[in-house]
Amino acid sequence: MGKTSKDKRDIYYRRAKEEGWRARSAFKLLQIDQECRIFNGVSKTIDLCAAPGSWSQVLALKLNENYKKALEESSAASPPKIVAVDLQAMAPLEGVIQLQGDITNTNTAKEIIAHFDNTQADLVVCDGAPDVTGLHDMDIFIQSQLLLAALNITTHILRPGGTFVAKIFRAKDVTFLYAQLRIFFSYVYCAKPSSSRNSSIEAFVVCKNYSPPEGYEPHMLNPLLTHEPCDFQKLTGVNRVIVPFVVCGDFSQPDSDTSYPLNYKGEKYKYHEPVQTPIVPFYEEALSLSRSRDFHMADVSVIIENENMNTISLFKKTVLQQSQTEMNVEAKTVQQDQDEDETPIDMLQNLYVSDANKVNN
Repeated sequence: MGKTSKDKRDIYYRRAKEEGWRARSAFKLLQIDQECRIFNGVSKTIDLCAAPGSWSQVLALKLNENYKKALEESSAASPPKIVAVDLQAMAPLEGVIQLQGDITNTNTAKEIIAHFDNTQADLVVCDGAPDVTGLHDMDIFIQSQLLLAALNITTHILRPGGTFVAKIFRAKDVTFLYAQLRIFFSYVYCAKPSSSRNSSIEAFVVCKNYSPPEGYEPHMLNPLLTHEPCDFQKLTGVNRVIVPFVVCGDFSQPDSDTSYPLNYKGEKYKYHEPVQTPIVPFYEEALSLSRSRDFHMADVSVIIENENMNTISLFKKTVLQQSQTEMNVEAKTVQQDQDEDETPIDMLQNLYVSDANKVNN
């Protein structure tokens, strides 16, 4: 039941495993391409925040199709090049160059360009998102900064006329991000694939025809939005931009918010394991801690006693030591209770033996 419950709730999760995609997000990029034709004429591309690699799989598929078509027209066509960048390790993919690095670092941009023989890419995609906290304003802010970081490195590695696709959270102040993107690209769209849940504020910006302002020099300075309130009605010119909203995928596509039966459209259901499990999951340490201590129970005393700890690792170490001490004390208490329980039993047995001897005499 546990294995199939998510298959019932999420048809795109189920289809991703059946078709060999590492994550359901592969369908989002495919549906964006159906509507916006982002792969036309593309032979060099970069996947930022690539792990676990589903978008890189799509890039490899589409660019190889382009290469085969180009070979039919000319034997001098160059094979495709795909570079996947992420801070986390990612399982290898055929035809994809993997680079473990920080997209906010200029050296990462230089390494990417080196893989392209000092040329620039035709397409840059980014499906990166922060680990959501549940604090919506915080999550939206962090996502916007991640998008700006992706835009910063893109100005180093994308050729003029190239395309940039990235995840965005549609929130109150999203227009500020649109305005900044519009400075660098002639066309900016907000795309919502049908495989993206309607209940999610997630969408994707599709930016075409990269044309930076005259005299602009790429840098890694992050143009953070100010914390001061801004009246949108006062913005003029390039600062005030209304971006077209495009829905990707036709009505024949399944609804990402609907639960479907396992035997969808009469097809016999067969359970599939995930295509690629995490190599070093970020929750691995949390699981090891939870096995040795119940962190679900509120323990205010532990927090108060360790409020002056300078590092998380030191706090974890202290908590585990306290947990081990408590377990030792508990084991000792249980042993003492058992010894105390055995004493009355021994006295009764001796009394019984004494009475039996008297009767025999």
